[in-house]
Amino acid sequence: MATIYMPLLNEGTEVWRPVEATHLSFDLYRVNDRMPDDEEWAYAPGDTVRCELTIFKEGMSRMTIVGPAK
Repeated sequence: MATIYMPLLNEGTEVWRPVEATHLSFDLYRVNDRMPDDEEWAYAPGDTVRCELTIFKEGMSRMTIVGPAK
């Protein structure tokens, strides 16, 4: 299992949630976590997504979802 960061929708500001995922290949992951009832995720559990390393202004780096697998 890996931890990737999911963008949340309709939060009023940029928000990322850590979610569990399976690493499939170089930059592809399958989202495994369940979406809480009070959140709206950009991608659904079970989706295969493309991730990249993002460095946030606080200096922390995380694997963030940048789009669906194509």
